[in-house]
Amino acid sequence: MFDDLDDIHPLFHGAPSSTEFKKLRKRIVRNVREAVEQYGMVERDARWLVCLSGGKDSYTLLAVLHELKWRGLLPVEILACNLDQGQPGFPATVLPEFLERMGVPHRIEYQDTYSIVMDKIPQGRTFCALCSRLRRGNLYRIAREEGCSAVVLGHHRDDILETFFMNLFHGGRLATMPPKLVNEDGDLFVYRPLAHVAEADCERFASAMNYPIIPCDLCGSQDGLQRQQVKKIIDGWEANHPGRRNKMFRALTNARPSHLLDPDLFDFAGLALKPDQTGEN
Repeated sequence: MFDDLDDIHPLFHGAPSSTEFKKLRKRIVRNVREAVEQYGMVERDARWLVCLSGGKDSYTLLAVLHELKWRGLLPVEILACNLDQGQPGFPATVLPEFLERMGVPHRIEYQDTYSIVMDKIPQGRTFCALCSRLRRGNLYRIAREEGCSAVVLGHHRDDILETFFMNLFHGGRLATMPPKLVNEDGDLFVYRPLAHVAEADCERFASAMNYPIIPCDLCGSQDGLQRQQVKKIIDGWEANHPGRRNKMFRALTNARPSHLLDPDLFDFAGLALKPDQTGEN
């Protein structure tokens, strides 16, 4: 059904007709469907606030979710949202014009979190943690105002894998970005439908579709970020052993608490030997 270019959401208009792109598109759609179904992301009468930064990942997310909805495979209402955080030089008209042209329901919100971050973070320190907290708080507020039950983010497989190693190396814990969680107030879901999608696929897809990419100039220009360091390590492993990313990601779906060391996850103290089956003392 994905080869019928006469019946397609506007976000896919102008898509390359090459076999390579069709395979890429099918793979991404399949991966997103798998994540949505595997982690139970669709609830009754759902309305999703789909967060759009203007990067390759969020464009891919928006397009695939609308494709699934267009095909009758995602029975949810979608509202795209961009939070303009007041960064100098941010092209504020790009996303509204794009979303209008694509016929995508949307909300553009302006909140100058940039000034807060610049005021609070000492020179030379990374902005990501505070910037993320401020952004997330505003998105939760917008979701409530719009009657949405979920905030939907564009984090992909590589983001999840990198976060795992960041927590391992710097946080001293085994944790990563879950594909589905409930916020601290307990009133909103947070979904990551791209959880099974490779970053390289997002990049190829958005580039092939010629979406108007907006780079993040706030933190993306800082050198020495922990995430970039972890990314280089994983890139090195992948270069030396192709397929290593897939294996490491599969490991995150195959945890064995009995073979780790956390007594809160597994009752080591309660372990007991099996009784003698022969009846002997």
